[in-house]
Amino acid sequence: MSEATAGGTAPTGGQAAGSGLDSVRRRNLGRIVELVHQGGVQSRSALTRATGLNRSTVAALVTELAASGVVTESVPVGGQGVGRPSPLVSAGPRAVAFAANPELDAITVAAVRLGGEVVERVRRDVDTTPTAGEATAIIAELVADLAARLPDDAQGGGGIGLAVPGLVRDADGVVRLAPHLGWVDEPLVERLRAATGRAVFAANDASLGARAERTFGAGRGIDDLVYLNGGASGIGGGIIAGGRPVGGARGYAGEFGHTSATAAGNALEDAVRRSELLRVAGLVAGDDAVLEAALAAGIAADPAGPMREEVVRQARTLGRALAGTVNILDPELVVLGGHLGIVLELASEELHDAVRERALVPPFEDVAIVRAELGQDLLLIGAAELAFDRLIADPAAW
Repeated sequence: MSEATAGGTAPTGGQAAGSGLDSVRRRNLGRIVELVHQGGVQSRSALTRATGLNRSTVAALVTELAASGVVTESVPVGGQGVGRPSPLVSAGPRAVAFAANPELDAITVAAVRLGGEVVERVRRDVDTTPTAGEATAIIAELVADLAARLPDDAQGGGGIGLAVPGLVRDADGVVRLAPHLGWVDEPLVERLRAATGRAVFAANDASLGARAERTFGAGRGIDDLVYLNGGASGIGGGIIAGGRPVGGARGYAGEFGHTSATAAGNALEDAVRRSELLRVAGLVAGDDAVLEAALAAGIAADPAGPMREEVVRQARTLGRALAGTVNILDPELVVLGGHLGIVLELASEELHDAVRERALVPPFEDVAIVRAELGQDLLLIGAAELAFDRLIADPAAW
């Protein structure tokens, strides 16, 4: 997130030089935080090599970050070799953000530490589809509860990232359309900021899922990938091309769930539905772990029964839709999360066969289709990235 300057007159003389030096310092602080965030525990010597800065500069930057609680510095235990071992730098106690994912059947909130580690997550089931106002109140309550349970040294300016199952306008975080939630032009970011006093950011849930998997999961190091997420609100997608997220002109790209997927013209999210999997599994509600366990047990007990039949049907439909994605985008990797990951897990052969039948040979022969690695925390980890962007942009203001 860009930093706004107070006042409209540029500093002159010595102030300009000082401002420039301060800008460089903040940028270097952010680079240290980013390296720890994406790479985990780093030795100070590794940070020196990665940044290209001299040792004394890196030492000063790490000391400043440690003093604010953003990172922690420790001496390695049992080091070998000649001389004093380089100190280790890891995420500090204050480097915690909050993340929320409102859905049709539940609202989930988590505290997430720098590096994508979910400290704690809570799920509040709802009996009816929440309005934007109700979702705001529940998220604010759950964030306050989580914050109160954090250690004293973890209290700080951690913002809130929202993974929304709908179209979110980049410019201001307004939810233009979340059809399954019934939300239209809802200023969710503004409302939650007023309710919590924290910085709040929002984006489409599947786009954040793509980002999380590329940073911490199955897509780590992959520059061209597509992520599809299946949830109670339907199916969405995120695209990474050339190492960069593809959001479109206003941030609405990736609505794979609204593409035609059957001969009758049904949308993908109408043909590959979580609610149908719950129904055949005999469940009224349940998270993905509960759903998968029920389906796996049912299929094992009756390999030709209705559970297997429905999973295979969804796998084939999803595979045909993915063939178009492979042909158009030529990704190196396709990652499936939510109930789509369950379908892949339980009917991998049928899904891959359906892709093979319709995809062109050259793009298909090198693409991998895998399940998301981050499990049920994936969207929350992605949402927290929005808040950590602010930390990386200006650690001194965290």
